[in-house]
Amino acid sequence: MRNVFASEITKLAAEDPRVVLLSGDIGNKLFDGYKERCPERFFNCGVAEANMVGVAAGLALSGLRPVTYTIASFMTYRCFEQIRVDVCYHHLPVVIVGVGAGLSYAANAGTHHCCEEVAILRALPGMTVLAPGDPAEVAPLLRQALAHDGPVYMRIGKKGEPKVHATPPSMTIGRGLVLREGRDVCLLSSGTMLPVAVEAARLLEEAGMSARLVSMHTIKPLDEALLADCAATFPLIVTIEEHSVIGGLGGAVAEWMAEQPVRRARLLRIGTADSFMHEAGEQEHAREYFGLTAGSIAGRIQERLSSRP
Repeated sequence: MRNVFASEITKLAAEDPRVVLLSGDIGNKLFDGYKERCPERFFNCGVAEANMVGVAAGLALSGLRPVTYTIASFMTYRCFEQIRVDVCYHHLPVVIVGVGAGLSYAANAGTHHCCEEVAILRALPGMTVLAPGDPAEVAPLLRQALAHDGPVYMRIGKKGEPKVHATPPSMTIGRGLVLREGRDVCLLSSGTMLPVAVEAARLLEEAGMSARLVSMHTIKPLDEALLADCAATFPLIVTIEEHSVIGGLGGAVAEWMAEQPVRRARLLRIGTADSFMHEAGEQEHAREYFGLTAGSIAGRIQERLSSRP
């Protein structure tokens, strides 16, 4: 995902002289192409992420379109006050990109886990929250984010994410992308869990269950029209995300469902538990730890469907 981001931001900067890229002391080699084409519009702000957000706010107030980029846990938790007061309070068009969101940096242990940032950022007034599902979803969402009138947070993976789309799909911020139709259960996948959700849907099909699969690349604003259709059509909606079950996509959908008239659907939230992982291991190990594998997800869905009234 980060390679696609680097390639696309270079194209966008070449097209629009207002685009400025700010890095929190990572990705220097990654952005060599950008620096060759737009050297005067790249700033390494160092290990000073909060200051980087303040700089981005100042650039936006000056009519530019800044993009900040660093490791997701540092980009969000360290900078929450600056994102809230400097960017969101003034409703500035700053695109905040957190690389290695979720459990992408699990091998670096708890300091690099980033499984709560959607919860805090989607609570900010005016903030749009994006979570592309595979590398092909990064480019169209980044392009739209830079054209958006207001702050945007985009969480992306690190590297090596499997491709789901052969080519960049047609996407719109705020509109979920239906990848396949089904009749028994609706899977709403957020971010890098999309390839896992695809495999879970395949396992369900082998077990005789048909699943609609949606890439919910926009967590805020939610696609309420799609949610209304899902809630009226399916007995079970399942949210799948590499984020806490509290406050992320699952929390957002639960909030929406709580305010609707009685619907057919129940909700199953699948994400990281309300606990820290006090050990280190690669991302796949962390997903096993939290039950975020295709087999575990399919098993929980089958269990829930078989227990319905």
